[in-house]
Amino acid sequence: MNILIIGSGGREHAIAWSLKKSKEIRRIFVSPGNGGTAEIAENVELDLMNSQSIIDFANQEKVGLVVIGPEDPLVNGLADVLIEQGLAVFGPQKKGAILEGSKSYAKRFMKKYKIPTANYEEFSDYKKASKYLVEAEYPLVLKADGLAAGKGVIIVHSPEEAQIALDKIMKDKDFGSAGDKLVVEEFLEGEEASILAFVDANTIVPMVPAQDHKAIFDGDKGPNTGGMGTYSPAPIVDEKLMKLFQTEVLDRFMIGLKGEGIVYRGIIFIGLMIKNGQPKVLEFNVRFGDPETQVVLPRLKTDLYTIMAAVVKDKLSEVKIEWKDEYAVCVVVASEGYPDAYPKGIELTNLQHDGVLVFHAGTKLVKGKIVNSGGRVLGVTALDKDLKLAVAKAYSAVEKINFEKKYYRQDIAQKAYKYLYKEV
Repeated sequence: MNILIIGSGGREHAIAWSLKKSKEIRRIFVSPGNGGTAEIAENVELDLMNSQSIIDFANQEKVGLVVIGPEDPLVNGLADVLIEQGLAVFGPQKKGAILEGSKSYAKRFMKKYKIPTANYEEFSDYKKASKYLVEAEYPLVLKADGLAAGKGVIIVHSPEEAQIALDKIMKDKDFGSAGDKLVVEEFLEGEEASILAFVDANTIVPMVPAQDHKAIFDGDKGPNTGGMGTYSPAPIVDEKLMKLFQTEVLDRFMIGLKGEGIVYRGIIFIGLMIKNGQPKVLEFNVRFGDPETQVVLPRLKTDLYTIMAAVVKDKLSEVKIEWKDEYAVCVVVASEGYPDAYPKGIELTNLQHDGVLVFHAGTKLVKGKIVNSGGRVLGVTALDKDLKLAVAKAYSAVEKINFEKKYYRQDIAQKAYKYLYKEV
């Protein structure tokens, strides 16, 4: 079996790394890939805006499965085109991908199928939104409706802050066409967690929970990023909460898919806010999370290809999915300046460390050297039976990696200490 993975981030590197362990797979292609995938797979330059380019390559190389990593091609309907040409695809079609492509659609979906979430309003008219924000109660969360690379969410505490954020989203178009519509949500207090799930036409199976750290600075300060680190499992998601999550979120989600006539095959990522043991859904993503994938897949004992093949054939219910009883911690190493402007082309060295996985995100292989090409550059992942030891392993490797102007948060996973070690 030959596999083609679409994407270039840490998520795609982690997927390729996990699939490479399968005895069923002969060759793995990644387009466009990065410096890390070049070491374990074959990077190929395809025109991802031209689906025929992908179809021709897949047929030529006898690709048995196409795995679509990022949200943009899913929302734009790449899976639909490939499936129409007879290719097997892991990733939802356009009708399902709108759950991430439009936050207002996702909110209406949750409301219709009684999935717990924050109260909200949606606006296409700038003046109406501005008037609403003058009279509203604070704090509030303003979200660009469309795809914004994880950065189109702004928490505001006053009408003045809200107006600045509104201008940023709808008038100045800082997030492009994603800001053509605005979603305004009540601010939910609590602790965040993420649960990904495998989904086919009839079955949904949750993965182990994780907790991301989106803010750029320690203590969850500063602007949101695509994610500065994560760990799994998240102790706040205990057995009681998982049962509640199953009945109030997963079961109702599947009822919603049936009700909307959506045949869904791939991943659903569910972001949660948890308070007093009650989960509310913050967002849906229709693909593996990044950097959540970098801690979830290293804990997976079951062959990932076996799961993906079952999903494509609507046989997920026949697969027993097992997980390692270990903690996984991923520290994201970013370029200094991220999420704003940052230098590119800086060489990285000393990337191999025993017992630690270094997943590449924003890197390229240039003339035999690994250089940074993005804001989030590496995801350094370590596992151990004890969370603190996993944290220590990850940070030890991060400190040894040679990368001028690197930046990373120094408090990844510490939120869990109060649950595991009775620390505040």
